Amino acid sequence: MLEKLATAAREEWLLGVSVGTCAILFGFGPELADALSAPPGLAALFGWLFLVVLGSCLAVVRHADHLAVRLGEPYGTLILTLAVTIIEVMSISAMSTHGAHNPALVRDTIFAVVMILLNFMVGISLLIGGWRHREQQYNLQGANTYLSVIIPLTVISLILPNFTMTTPGPTLSSAQEVFVALVSVGLYAAFLGVQTVRHRAYFTLGDADQAGDHELPQGSARHPATHAILLAVYMVPLVFLAEQLARPVDALLDTLHAPAALGGVVIALLVATPEAVGAVRAAAANRLQRSMNIFLGSVLSTIALTIPAMIVLSRLTGDKIVLGLQNANIVMLVLTLTVSLVTFSSRRTNVLQGAVHLVLFGAYILLVFQG
Repeated sequence: MLEKLATAAREEWLLGVSVGTCAILFGFGPELADALSAPPGLAALFGWLFLVVLGSCLAVVRHADHLAVRLGEPYGTLILTLAVTIIEVMSISAMSTHGAHNPALVRDTIFAVVMILLNFMVGISLLIGGWRHREQQYNLQGANTYLSVIIPLTVISLILPNFTMTTPGPTLSSAQEVFVALVSVGLYAAFLGVQTVRHRAYFTLGDADQAGDHELPQGSARHPATHAILLAVYMVPLVFLAEQLARPVDALLDTLHAPAALGGVVIALLVATPEAVGAVRAAAANRLQRSMNIFLGSVLSTIALTIPAMIVLSRLTGDKIVLGLQNANIVMLVLTLTVSLVTFSSRRTNVLQGAVHLVLFGAYILLVFQG
């Protein structure tokens, strides 16, 4: 018994750090914020909270991966993407509600997630996988199914608001927001029916992608219910920590006169990094199908679930949200979607495709600071 407790303590030590951080901030948050109000102190507080939140996100992904071992594809990847989407919604909500209100934060965060997933994550995965294995295979029908939903939802959510005439600026009317929310959730529900029931074979590539995929972490011999409970327990302090992270992020952006879009990039890095680890690891192990399920599934869940959730939250709080991208960002989004179509138009990938996606990500980062 003692040995099991010691093993659990070694494996889940980060939960103690997360809870302890919550306790410190709950008891001494205002005093700590005042003491660290200078830029070096703000940077230290931001770094501390960012690492704790990121570590908690990685722990959530670790337990989701354990469940994936038992359930196999596509259910394992589905658990992972839904868990990360919940974290994303919580983080955006906390920063929108308790930070300095930024009506474009939802747009900036979702756009940053799309750029990180479709350019940086895809680029790194294809580059590493292609370098180690020359060419890698995936199920073309699965990729086409993902993109057939991602492209229209992305355009409707992030580009169409710039061209509607009912409201001024890159915003939607109430009826239009309801339509976007219902269409997004409805299409995602239809996609899940295809992914998990009618056409599961689209999202696998032979027996290696079924339950027991050996490149996933095996960990301890815990019951799946234990991993499900720990996954939920890790997510509880994330709500409070995301709220606390909003304060140093806003203060640092103001102090450094950084672009407002950088706040969205910070949130996107938090929610995309855990999935990037899984996707790159899978590609390096020559399991590009799982890698593709992760990054395309994450983009789809971000667009189809996060935007409706934030529309509902904006209606409840009375805060306005801006969804339409501006200027060069529209070009970057269209270019990214077009290149993604080309990349996933055959059953094989190589290093050149990965390099192209990384170049697009570099252009996006440049435009964040010099748009």
